[in-house]
Amino acid sequence: MNDLSPLTADDRWAATRPDVLQLYSFPTANGVKVSIALEEMGIEYEPHRVTLADSDVKSEAYLKINPNGKIPAIIDPDGPDGAPIRVFESGAILIYLAEKTGKLLGRTAAEKYEIIQWVMFQMGGIGPMFGQLGYFSKFAGAEIEDPRPRERYLNEAKRLLSVLDGALEGKEWIAGDYSIADIAIAPWLRGLEGYGVRDAVGWESYTNVTAYLDRFLARPAVQTGLNIPAREG
Repeated sequence: MNDLSPLTADDRWAATRPDVLQLYSFPTANGVKVSIALEEMGIEYEPHRVTLADSDVKSEAYLKINPNGKIPAIIDPDGPDGAPIRVFESGAILIYLAEKTGKLLGRTAAEKYEIIQWVMFQMGGIGPMFGQLGYFSKFAGAEIEDPRPRERYLNEAKRLLSVLDGALEGKEWIAGDYSIADIAIAPWLRGLEGYGVRDAVGWESYTNVTAYLDRFLARPAVQTGLNIPAREG
């Protein structure tokens, strides 16, 4: 059995099954990307609930797993060349898991990069912009009287939705077959409802996007992964 101890600081999130992949996460839009991917790919794993509180993500124990102090992260006891590996950043984890299993990353090099570019579209565009819109609409930023920050992110969210809606025309999934690109994008689309901004972005006008999210949410692995780890400990 591979020794995971060099990758963890203490037994705060001790593995009870150290022979399987360890997931450190919380069911946010970023967090569920990985649990959904693990479910879709049929990888055995042990989930650990790491809340967004500083007492968790900024703790010495967690910073050894992810020095950026964010969720999600994984430790795979069976990494490249059979050695344990730690991976953080949700997009990097998705690519790692897809390459490890040979699933959800296309069949050709061209398909692979079509998928990866849409993962990057989510990582660099949808995630940060939707997250900022949520901050200025529902969370602490909503108290700011100046309307310009919210308008900036609202307009950018609309633009990104338009890009996505156009790219989905005549397609079931964003890069052809179902892939990690869909697993990256769709949870953030679902998050717009939680932020209470669907009406503001004109959600119903993006008919390709709304149907796309419905298809995604209907998948059994998605339904399971959306609730792992459990929100309440």
